[in-house]
Amino acid sequence: MTILFQNVGIITKFIKDFIYPELGDKMAKRRIILATTEPGSPDPNSAELAKVIMSRVGLNPRKRNSTKDMYKVLIELYERTKQANKEKKPELSVMTVEEMGIAAGITRQTMYEYLNRWLDLNLIEKTSYIYQGNVIIGYKLNGNTLEQAFDKAAVKVKNNFETTLKYVKKLQKALKNEKLSRKMKTKS
Repeated sequence: MTILFQNVGIITKFIKDFIYPELGDKMAKRRIILATTEPGSPDPNSAELAKVIMSRVGLNPRKRNSTKDMYKVLIELYERTKQANKEKKPELSVMTVEEMGIAAGITRQTMYEYLNRWLDLNLIEKTSYIYQGNVIIGYKLNGNTLEQAFDKAAVKVKNNFETTLKYVKKLQKALKNEKLSRKMKTKS
């Protein structure tokens, strides 16, 4: 079972035009796909668990025959964060886009396309540091552990649902008011 969350059709137009017209065309077009993937074996290894996690939060590549190694980026981010905390050198936790692409087995440009989903979920954050006089820009796990990073992602998804629930309540009220308005017009 896959749950698809995206701004669609008439509800998006209604929200954009009537409830929050000040948003205009700023409404997000990206979507997050949550899946109910489970490990294939009763005692999965770290690679299998990482693949399941990536699938469940919608971070797997969506195109067929693209990389199957995206999970390695998640593992590498965790390992680097762990090492950075151990050595008390925060710059060790940062991965450049090139390094992420190499870990996933894809080009830097393709990795940039995938980064938006990671950032949308709040799993990683963009950061920079100075190394040998050069500014290095990269990304790091948004927490000291995988669990902390995924807690932040869970908050992001929960907040999205709460906002969506507010929109649903406004939509329900607007539909009721429109129906009453039509009844009043037909009676007149």
